[in-house]
Amino acid sequence: MSASVERWLTLEGLSNVRDVGGLPLRGGGTTRGGVLLRSESLHFCTPGDVEHLVDVFGLKLVLDLRTRREIERDGPTAVARAGVETVALTFIPEDGRELPETDGVDPLVHIYLGYLRNRPDNVVAAVRRLAAVDAGPALVHCAAGKDRTGTLVALVLDAVGVERDAVVADYALSGEQIEAMFRRWTTASGEPMPADLTPHIPRAAAMAEVLATLDAEHGTDGAGGAAGWLLAHGLDEADLEHLRKRLTESS
Repeated sequence: MSASVERWLTLEGLSNVRDVGGLPLRGGGTTRGGVLLRSESLHFCTPGDVEHLVDVFGLKLVLDLRTRREIERDGPTAVARAGVETVALTFIPEDGRELPETDGVDPLVHIYLGYLRNRPDNVVAAVRRLAAVDAGPALVHCAAGKDRTGTLVALVLDAVGVERDAVVADYALSGEQIEAMFRRWTTASGEPMPADLTPHIPRAAAMAEVLATLDAEHGTDGAGGAAGWLLAHGLDEADLEHLRKRLTESS
């Protein structure tokens, strides 16, 4: 069985849920399993899914990266109703203002860097919550678990020293579940499946370019630029060290 399959959680109402454990570190070792999950929206969680996440995985914290409008539309998740602390930290401005023109930049790169430019406060707050020594097992989600979640998780993985190819591959892995997610959503809404899902599939090259941009602007001494970006926007060195200790283990 491949490492990518082992990391997936098999749940009844969700498709794009996986553990970020088992990823290789630049200096040797791997990320810890059982610490951080990444997911699509928890809106379709079944009672069995909640039991697995809370009682088996031991989930203590959920970071919800959706907008206030998305959250109000769907209502509280079953996981939140089960008592798991749920913190809303949108990466998109709530005033609905448009991003500036892309000027030839890949639209996904533009969107992902826009999260960092427009809501650095919430990006850093999310990482700070994940770094807290008493946070317990955590889950990060947005709507599909690929763009906002993908950007935050890529920052976290790069900051703790995961090999760059593995960071990008983890981001792109959500593409395996795009069809399953759209099938669930359209079945629930009664709408037809899109004729072409290609625009919704995450592109590895986009995340590689985002991280390369951070390297150019914030990288030091051969380290990835995500850590430098986080420190430049208010994360403490102690928080970064706590994050590394929580998420990594030596070989």
